[in-house]
Amino acid sequence: MGRAVWAPGVNGPEQPSTARIRDYWLGGIHHSPVDRAVAQQVQLGVPQLPYIVRVHRAFLRRVVRHLVGAGVRQFLDLGSGVPTAGNVHEVASAHGPTSRVVYVDIDPVVVNESRMLLARGGGASRASAVVADLCQPDRVLAAIERGRLLDLDEPVAVLLTDVLHFVSDADDPAGMIGSYLDRLAPGSYLSMSHTGHDESMLAGFSMVERMYGTPVLPLTFRSLRQVEGFLTGLDIVEPGVVPVPLWRPEEEMDLNAERFAGYAALGRKP
Repeated sequence: MGRAVWAPGVNGPEQPSTARIRDYWLGGIHHSPVDRAVAQQVQLGVPQLPYIVRVHRAFLRRVVRHLVGAGVRQFLDLGSGVPTAGNVHEVASAHGPTSRVVYVDIDPVVVNESRMLLARGGGASRASAVVADLCQPDRVLAAIERGRLLDLDEPVAVLLTDVLHFVSDADDPAGMIGSYLDRLAPGSYLSMSHTGHDESMLAGFSMVERMYGTPVLPLTFRSLRQVEGFLTGLDIVEPGVVPVPLWRPEEEMDLNAERFAGYAALGRKP
């Protein structure tokens, strides 16, 4: 059994990468031929996946705009992938020019490309990228303190967008989230979007594995109640924990948005 292509980790351009496959589905240009090939294979089994990825990314943009409007100017994007067009630093700086962003990804190849993109786009002075595992909060926060771009004594928005399905229950996601929040100042926020249980998606991944011999990382889908549990102790911003497209929608809404297999929420640390 080979290494799962859908797994975050160290994947050079000759190997498929989660971050670059997502970039392809988002209409970006920062992916390789092997990323496109795997993305197209996965789409045969799970044709709705590009749509799902785009819905989560649209939520990210909406929640960042809301947070800037609420006065937040510091953002920590965990499991960020490649910060391509329309990502956090662009959205935040467009609405709050003094905003600062730290992207965190486990893949050093992705982080290196992220740094080059930020440098070329002129965003390096207010945005940076860090190589770290989001499941190790102490290391992530220590790297941020060394970089001095974010001030942890002031409110920070932690962004967990479409990434927690890579964190198994054995890795204690609730404890991990709590460790971040414990270190952050009052008035900080936690933004989250989480893929829900979808039998058709699981069946599609299994079909791709059978057809192409492409191992797929076991994903941990969670229920509404489990997602709500991650927000314990926070003041939940309206409209609460809802299907991802229904969190403060700004664009035209899908007719069946309430059936979207995934939840979004924003909570504030009192």
